[in-house]
Amino acid sequence: MPTLDVFDLNNQKVGTVDVADEVFGAEVNEALLYDAVRQFTAGLRAGTHKVKTRSEVEGSGKKLWKQKGTGRARMGSVRSPIWRHGGTVHGPVPRDYSYKLPKKMLAGALRSALSAKVRDGELKVVQAFDFADHKTKSAAGVLSKLEAGSKVLVIDNGENRNLSLGLRNLKGVTLMPTREVNPYHLLGHKSVLVSEAAARKFSEALAK
Repeated sequence: MPTLDVFDLNNQKVGTVDVADEVFGAEVNEALLYDAVRQFTAGLRAGTHKVKTRSEVEGSGKKLWKQKGTGRARMGSVRSPIWRHGGTVHGPVPRDYSYKLPKKMLAGALRSALSAKVRDGELKVVQAFDFADHKTKSAAGVLSKLEAGSKVLVIDNGENRNLSLGLRNLKGVTLMPTREVNPYHLLGHKSVLVSEAAARKFSEALAK
């Protein structure tokens, strides 16, 4: 069972926490991470693209000229797809791009993402995010002491008003509860700050 150092808000080591090896020390499966990120980004797509067919574009449905005798090609409508300003054939229509991955695959990807962050030294366990107030300046000062960088994911359990209000206006900082964390979020941030309680919850929930 691996042991992670625990730091306080002044970036001083105050102890350690034992976590599950299969969660924070697993072999990183890059193919599984790719599948998880692709599934998450597919769900973000709006899918609102739309083109007009010949039944939807403006224009009369009257036959432009008689079928025979003019020497011109036969033509039935100005809304024909082969005419300028006509309808579009086989164009995109609104659709839902989202799909689901098996729960075991998603859990495996989350284990790989957490293990990759630990392996690369980009995950730090914080004893507790007990901010003295909800000021943005105070929150920025804490992140600076923790050497979090400019692109940081903060993970905590439950409701923490001072934490959420203090971080919400900081650019590049994302606060998430453990239940909503996806491999996409972990890989999309340079550093990850996890409360000790959240680390224990990951260790219990994702252990095989």
